[in-house]
Amino acid sequence: MLETHPTDIRAADITDAEAIDRAWAAAERVTDPEMPMLTLLDLGVLRDVTIENGHVVTTITPTYSGCPAMATMRDDLQRELLEAGFPDAEVRVSLTPAWTSDWITERGRQALKDAGISPPGSAPVRTGPVALTLMPTRRAVTCVLCGSDNVRLSSEFGATACKAMYQCNDCLEPFDHVKEI
Repeated sequence: MLETHPTDIRAADITDAEAIDRAWAAAERVTDPEMPMLTLLDLGVLRDVTIENGHVVTTITPTYSGCPAMATMRDDLQRELLEAGFPDAEVRVSLTPAWTSDWITERGRQALKDAGISPPGSAPVRTGPVALTLMPTRRAVTCVLCGSDNVRLSSEFGATACKAMYQCNDCLEPFDHVKEI
C-alpha cells in the first residue's frame, strides 16, 4: 500500500512533466550554504531533475571533491522537495562530469558581484594529467568595489576552499574571489 505524505503531490493526479516542473521550481529555491546569494542552479551544482520509477530524482555535482557544504546542500534540497510534495525524492551526487566554475550562470556571477565577491573568470582548459604546482595561480582579477585591476593576492584560501583573498592596492579594500576551476 502506498503511504502518502500530507503534501504528497505525486499521489495526486499530475503528469510527470508537471511533477518535473514543480520539482525544478522547488530545487531552484535551494541556496548554497557558503554563498547564500547563489542558488544551487546559479552555482551550476544542480544538474538534473527527472522522474524515475514514479519518484523525483535530482542530481547535484559538488564544486570540489570533498566539499564540506555538500551534505547541507543535499539535506536542504531533500527538505525543499519534501515541502513541495515529494516525500520520496532522491538526491544523487554525481562526480562526473566534474564541476567547473564555467557552470556558474550570469545571474550567479552578478549575485557574487552584488555581494562584493569577485566572480571567477574562465576556467583553465586542461587535457590529460595536471602538473602540481605550489605557486599561487595568476588570475585576471579586478576589485569588486572600485574596478581597479591593481590588486594583490593576500591568501590562496579565503573563508571557504573555493575562494581566494585579494586586496585592492588602490582603494585598499580586501575582497573574496571565487577560484576558477
